[in-house]
Amino acid sequence: MLMTTLSLIVPNFGDTLAADDFGALIDMCVAAEEAGFDRVILTEHVVMGSQTGDYGWGTFPTGPDAPWLDPLTALAMVAARTTTLRLGTGIVIGALRGGANLAKTAATLHLLSGGRVDLGVGTGWQAREYEAVGLSFADRGRLLDDTLAVCRALWSEAPAAVDRPGIQFSDVYCNPRPTADAPLPIWVSGTLTGPVRRRLVQWGDGWIPIMTATDDDIAAGVELLKSDFAAAGRDPETLQVRGRLIVGRTEDKQLDLELCAKRFAAQRDLGATDVAVALQGIDRDPATARTKLAEFASAMKAGV
Repeated sequence: MLMTTLSLIVPNFGDTLAADDFGALIDMCVAAEEAGFDRVILTEHVVMGSQTGDYGWGTFPTGPDAPWLDPLTALAMVAARTTTLRLGTGIVIGALRGGANLAKTAATLHLLSGGRVDLGVGTGWQAREYEAVGLSFADRGRLLDDTLAVCRALWSEAPAAVDRPGIQFSDVYCNPRPTADAPLPIWVSGTLTGPVRRRLVQWGDGWIPIMTATDDDIAAGVELLKSDFAAAGRDPETLQVRGRLIVGRTEDKQLDLELCAKRFAAQRDLGATDVAVALQGIDRDPATARTKLAEFASAMKAGV
């Protein structure tokens, strides 16, 4: 059974850490490692259209002109200042980068960091991003499949070849490549529709449920995906799953570490191999949150 890890979702967008004082973002990630977190997670929007109402998970956290630092570039800086912290994306919109470019960039970061990358991918939700790179939003699922097929081919074959309706090439080399000793996990996000399940089983290692997924959704999803893994000849026990910890508070609005630890354990018991908490959930003020990271991580891991 995989050990349950603890991740910190750090905002690489808006005015919390990613604006003028972007160095605070890197410092926060370093502090997460020092506090005992296993992973930091950054996210992505390449461009942003003015209409954010299509965002399906509440109020979008920024205006359209807010800074969104590129996660893989920012994680390269984090890698240079840390030694054990895993470097996660949750998510990058894979199709916008193209398979060959994403394969090269992610593998380079993986090499330079000593094999610490967890590549979370998804399709995104805003059509404007696809329009800005000349792609069809309606084709986003197929485009992501093509992207992942290219990544896996370039990482596993030399020379590599891909023959799919959307992309064909042969006799192509791409180096660096992840090694058997330090594979580069791909985490696939989304509700477990048929296409998402096939995507995950064929190219993925882990599942990132959508933010509104309930405990029942996660438990059912774990059971379903383990069955899919077994049917595909993959070891079901290698499936990775990201749970999400909603921070608990006392009646006087203080951090309730006992309740948080119970919720961490509950996510683990559902089948989560990683439990992620948002920095803003620990405290809305980043400086205050930073002072609580070590106590929080210690409390979550006490029962692991």
